[in-house]
Amino acid sequence: MARQTRAQRRARRAQMTPGSEAALPGGPPAPPRRPTARAARPEPSREPRAVPGRGLRGFVGESVAELKKVEWPTQAQLIQGVVVVLIACVIVGLFLYACDLIFKRLVQDVFL
Repeated sequence: MARQTRAQRRARRAQMTPGSEAALPGGPPAPPRRPTARAARPEPSREPRAVPGRGLRGFVGESVAELKKVEWPTQAQLIQGVVVVLIACVIVGLFLYACDLIFKRLVQDVFL
């Protein structure tokens, strides 16, 4: 049996009365109708705006609370991170210095 189209389902529902006992002839009783999501949505409440000047105090208080939650690195982790960054900077610096020497010679000898 082919599936019903949306239009056919809507037409069938329109023919049925809301108070009928069965959703389909010979079928189980229809469940009670619930309000739709659009109808059940409450209107947003209008809250008064905060007093200007209180925002900075609240921001600082929340910032201090968040900083207390931070897991700070140990001294060994900090030193290890600094060493990794310094080694990476030296390697990148040497690479850029070598590229500069090569391109300097290329520009002077070939292009000029």
